[in-house]
Amino acid sequence: MRAAGMREWTVPVMTLFALCVRWAIGLGTYSGFNTPPMYGDYEAQRHWMELTLHLPMSKWYTYDLQYWGLDYPPLTAYVSWLCGLVGSWIDPSWFALDASRGIETPSSKVYMRATVLVLDALVYLPALFTFVRLWSGHRSQSSQHAALAMLLFQPALLLIDFGHFQYNSVMLGLVIHALNSFFLGRDLLGAVFFVGALCFKQMALYYSPAIFGYLLGRCFSLGWRDGSRLFVQLGITTALSFVIMFAPWLWPPSALLGGPITRIFPFSRGLFEDKVANFWCASHVVLKWRRLLAPSALMRLSTLFTAAGFAPSLVLLVRAGGGRGLALLPYALFCTSMSFFLFSFQVHEKSVLLPLMPLALAMAGDAGIAEWGTLVQNVAVFSMWPLLQRDGQGAQYIALLGLWNYLIGYNPLRVQDSFVRLLSVASYTAIAVLHALEWLVTPPARYPDLFPVLNVLLSAGVFALAWGRGTLRLLQVSWALGALKERESERTSGKHE
Repeated sequence: MRAAGMREWTVPVMTLFALCVRWAIGLGTYSGFNTPPMYGDYEAQRHWMELTLHLPMSKWYTYDLQYWGLDYPPLTAYVSWLCGLVGSWIDPSWFALDASRGIETPSSKVYMRATVLVLDALVYLPALFTFVRLWSGHRSQSSQHAALAMLLFQPALLLIDFGHFQYNSVMLGLVIHALNSFFLGRDLLGAVFFVGALCFKQMALYYSPAIFGYLLGRCFSLGWRDGSRLFVQLGITTALSFVIMFAPWLWPPSALLGGPITRIFPFSRGLFEDKVANFWCASHVVLKWRRLLAPSALMRLSTLFTAAGFAPSLVLLVRAGGGRGLALLPYALFCTSMSFFLFSFQVHEKSVLLPLMPLALAMAGDAGIAEWGTLVQNVAVFSMWPLLQRDGQGAQYIALLGLWNYLIGYNPLRVQDSFVRLLSVASYTAIAVLHALEWLVTPPARYPDLFPVLNVLLSAGVFALAWGRGTLRLLQVSWALGALKERESERTSGKHE
């Protein structure tokens, strides 16, 4: 296309192709397809549209909690209401209160899939386009197009949102809009976008230490007077944004605790549920945590481990301040969110999407982490294989992994004498062997979860190494930026002399 002098058509064609791939994934089955009585995440999202449409706000978080009670923050509820309202104009039977439970008509499924695509196109795709234009504006146009392709076709996100069925791209898109606002110096707008992400899905809290560290460092870099003013403005803006979002439940005060807060933070569920590739589930193979410690002790321990994991990122961002902090932000977001994924309480396998997003953003501008980043992205998709398998997403799993690796020009068979290449070859070989064994061999009756556990052990090991490598990269970039600043100061002082 570039050779034919049609370079300006590259992004539109790429975008159209990305939308077609997204819709094609949705032609398959989804979470809970034809599996009564609870169905799955697809039914949960549809049911929230139903209840928000027909019930007063005071009952949104208390209605029939045994059947997919609403447990996401208010912005998700408002969006569910809007989607239910539009859908009911087309066909009221799709969202009839109680009577529509488990509905799986072809037309209702087309509408539900369309809501994911439309919201992705309205929130996530513009955020990606703006990010590449702003953060990679100094690079060649072909490099920008390559970065955009890598971001548009990130396989894990597409498989979960358009296959399994969720709206993670809305939350992630709001976070990227916040980063773009920070880049432009619009810190208050960035804070509003980040509150929007938190109020759409509580898992955005994984990013909060890095966002807080960046903004605090920015305040310090401005000096006492201007920094104090910005700090107060950020506090007021953030508080008002939360008040607006939670307004229907702020009075009486018991409505907030008895409704959204209890549902959004379900600490009673325990350390973990399904097999998830984090520290707790992997180490549980040897250390039976639930037997060793009480739930309250496990909660405190997970909090301690998580804080220790993101502490280096927080400290470096606060110390960097200003422009240097902005350059560190994608790496810090990866390290903090991976720390939450590995060590925090009640993590789901889909939560790996949170560290994958800033990792992809960092990969878009840093060739030095391309090998590591590709390995983590690929292993993350493998870590969700048990979930994707239950959803009937096997073909999509293979096709998207192949497409994404092809688009970024990655060759897993390329010979290179380095630790990350050897780790990659070993990981991909183990993945291939596990898939083959799962296909050919029936696990022993004594160990029915043998293959999911092996998946957890392999994936968690790679994620732990990636978290360590990400922290090291964060230190390297921080040191390099500091050295550049010192040299610039020396040159400036030399000119003055």
